[in-house]
Amino acid sequence: MANRRLLLAAGGTGGHMFPAQALAETLTARGWEIAMITDARGLKHAGNIPANPVREVSAATINPRKPLGAIKGMIKLANGVNEAKSFMRGWKPDVVAGFGGYPAFPAVKAAQALKIPTVLHEQNAVLGRVNRLLAKDAKVVATGFERCDKMPDGVKSVCTGNPLRAQILGAIPDSYSAPDGDIHLTIVGGSLGAKLISETVPAAIALLPQEMHKRLIVVQQTRAEYLDEAREIYKLAGVRASCESFFSDIEVHLSSAHFIIGRAGAGSVSEIAAMGKPALFVPLRIAMDDHQTINALALKDLGAADILPESEFTAEGVKTTLEDRLNDSHWLETASNSARRAAHTNAAARLADLVISAADVSRK
Repeated sequence: MANRRLLLAAGGTGGHMFPAQALAETLTARGWEIAMITDARGLKHAGNIPANPVREVSAATINPRKPLGAIKGMIKLANGVNEAKSFMRGWKPDVVAGFGGYPAFPAVKAAQALKIPTVLHEQNAVLGRVNRLLAKDAKVVATGFERCDKMPDGVKSVCTGNPLRAQILGAIPDSYSAPDGDIHLTIVGGSLGAKLISETVPAAIALLPQEMHKRLIVVQQTRAEYLDEAREIYKLAGVRASCESFFSDIEVHLSSAHFIIGRAGAGSVSEIAAMGKPALFVPLRIAMDDHQTINALALKDLGAADILPESEFTAEGVKTTLEDRLNDSHWLETASNSARRAAHTNAAARLADLVISAADVSRK
């Protein structure tokens, strides 16, 4: 009997591609064949995904505020749908899994037109625009968080959590202990170090008492143009710090942290929960539907994290939060336990089960 076949529909940023990678790894281990349809940006992240073949199709983001660009984008998407149909007629997938964003639209829309079962995965706590368009014709929408706003009525949804990469899962510590000596602080800045975080956190740490400076060990992902400034601020404050624009082993630093500061993208929130780490989130203000704030609420509402909106993410505001939290061992340990309870470390397996179920139903 021929192996069963999954077609992944994902592209754009790592936030969409990493869950696709985790699903592909899980189903490859179960004997499935995997292919992928993506866009030009997605190709940059496709190297680690066990999919063959990988096809690029036409895709574009639609911005209703720019009518001419929107028309051109719709033409590109229509072409992408036709390209995806042509590929599917030849490769014959049993099921198609879409991971949101406009790069996923052509393949999922083509599959639905061809009556091939589709499963959607939504990473954020708000259903994205493309998944909203496709949800009613999908077999099921898997969600990264228990809360998922803007889900259309009548759509079947299941919270699987966000599939995590193997290197993250492999680095999850067995336990958490509040610091009684050195304090390990990890700062992740979103896409290669957000400007706001790069500028504000070193200034905030410089305001902390000297006794805390002596205990801190800081690992900070920092935009390249702020590296020299951040390193100088930490040096003058007497803080041991490693600042780089990219860490290939970020999972090691997440695992060893006593406290984490970062954006509230779906992947970041899910990884921090899995690691069982107390955190301070600064949601991206321009995120669609303010979804980063809602992502972060999954941990804040459990007492596992704090949220500072960009308007309050000042050196003084961050300094106050750090001083309060890092000196409260009981809160740190309670927050760690709460974060772990919110984690979905088996998300890839649960999503794989949904994909298999969708394919099985279509065969009956």
